[in-house]
Amino acid sequence: MKIDIFNHLFPKRFFDEYINTPSGPKDIGKRVREAATIVDLDARFRVMDEFGEYCQVLSLPLPPLEWLAGPDQSPVLARIVNDGFAELCRRYPERFPSFIASLPMNNLEESLKEAERAVTQLGARGVQVYTNVKGKPLDASDVLPLFEELARRGTIIWMHPSRGAEMTDYLSEDKSKYEIWWTFGWPYETSAAMARLVFSGIFDRQPDLKIITHHMGGMVPYFEGRVGYGWDQLGKRTSDTDYTVVLKTLKKRPLDYFKMFYADTALFGGFPATQCGLAFFGLDRVLFASDVPFEPSPGLYIRETIRCIEGLGLNPQQKDQIYRGNAERLLKISQVARTA
Repeated sequence: MKIDIFNHLFPKRFFDEYINTPSGPKDIGKRVREAATIVDLDARFRVMDEFGEYCQVLSLPLPPLEWLAGPDQSPVLARIVNDGFAELCRRYPERFPSFIASLPMNNLEESLKEAERAVTQLGARGVQVYTNVKGKPLDASDVLPLFEELARRGTIIWMHPSRGAEMTDYLSEDKSKYEIWWTFGWPYETSAAMARLVFSGIFDRQPDLKIITHHMGGMVPYFEGRVGYGWDQLGKRTSDTDYTVVLKTLKKRPLDYFKMFYADTALFGGFPATQCGLAFFGLDRVLFASDVPFEPSPGLYIRETIRCIEGLGLNPQQKDQIYRGNAERLLKISQVARTA
């Protein structure tokens, strides 16, 4: 059994009313509208059938709900998405054993309410957040309490990168070119969001906080030296702020907190990156994910991800831990997965 814990689908009502419209989102909106199996279940099932005992934990693709609506309306969108996913899981439990709830991240109070409803009433296994809230960092005073409360409840958090062309590559320009905002910007976004949470001290206050980072923790595994010995010297490069005070407030080295995150294997067939990520996070914290349906041809990312895992030199038990075991343990879906 393979449990794909980070892939994307639109509930049809949400797609029709908010994405596939003349006024729908541009750039990443264009990308998601063109994905072959983003809403077509028959096409998606044909791809899934290629991989035998394989199921998907569903999540919403970009754009984030706060890009589509203000704080008064985004809770409505979240309910439409989560109700749609819950219905799909009820209709096709062997395909979709569960889903990840979407939240109206520009409305903290409603996000907490929707997280509670989705997990306790609809059967979601956790919630999805993005690496910023419409440009606001995750350690902002009106965002960080969400993480505190979700940790207190034991809710698993999936973290998805979010960045658009408006984030420039150079100060002299007014937009990012050549989709650099995606290729390199998204791994940076993930890494920066992880760092802001680390230095907020939340892992000292909430040591049981569980966050799954999309795309194997962004840049962090490759930059272990900078994250480690480099940030052990936090403050040495800054003149106007005494960051050494921050280090003194933390109970561990910054590096140790980064290793408390979980990571998925959605690396589009990047074998060296898969090796690097597994070495950094360890076997217990890496989970199988494909990021379908954004591959150039249907099923390619699943095949490529399996190829990478099979090439790691792991024994069958270790591979099964990545494919299934870690997800069953973390998401508590063992009974559903075995039934699938």
